[in-house]
Amino acid sequence: MQIQNQITKIIIPTTLFILMMSISPVFAFGLNQIPTVDIPTVTSTPGGPLATVRLDADQDQINVRSGPGTFYEKVGVLLAGQSTPAKGRSAGGDWVLVEYPGVAGGQGWVYAPLVSLTPGSLPIIEPPPTPTPLVSPTIDPTLAAQFVVTAQPTRLPTYTEPAPLTIPTFTDLPGMGIREGIPMGIVIIGLGSVGIFLGLFAIAQGK
Repeated sequence: MQIQNQITKIIIPTTLFILMMSISPVFAFGLNQIPTVDIPTVTSTPGGPLATVRLDADQDQINVRSGPGTFYEKVGVLLAGQSTPAKGRSAGGDWVLVEYPGVAGGQGWVYAPLVSLTPGSLPIIEPPPTPTPLVSPTIDPTLAAQFVVTAQPTRLPTYTEPAPLTIPTFTDLPGMGIREGIPMGIVIIGLGSVGIFLGLFAIAQGK
């Protein structure tokens, strides 16, 4: 009887020990799955100022260009009210460099008066090289010469001096000369008197 009691005292603790050893790893594993600290959540926005297309710009969209100037190539557009992170500005502050995925470098330039910026400082970005035209503006001198019109000088009329005026002279015919010494007035009065006398005579003969 004593031997049985001793065996029971040995078996029961041994069995309890084995059971606890088999359960403790599972319990410990379950405890390891419970987080002991708060897991941070990503709720922040990208750092830096944001450029938002102004709604009062009187246009539905603005152009995005490859450089700070209208002579640079247009690479896309931003719609009114659309926002994108601003990365820099031109030296004069007239253009803003913004993120624009889908183009080379993932960035483009917009005209500053057409966007509003959230508070923050923007670094000055050196502009890219000025694009070179695909066709150089050379002029073919042969082709240009065909369109050159030389104005012919207007020839003014020349003044030709008229021939000198010739005054005709009259010469007395032979036998019709008037005797010198008799005034011309007496001759005319005499001829008039003869005419009147002949007229009166003709009237008298008609009665």
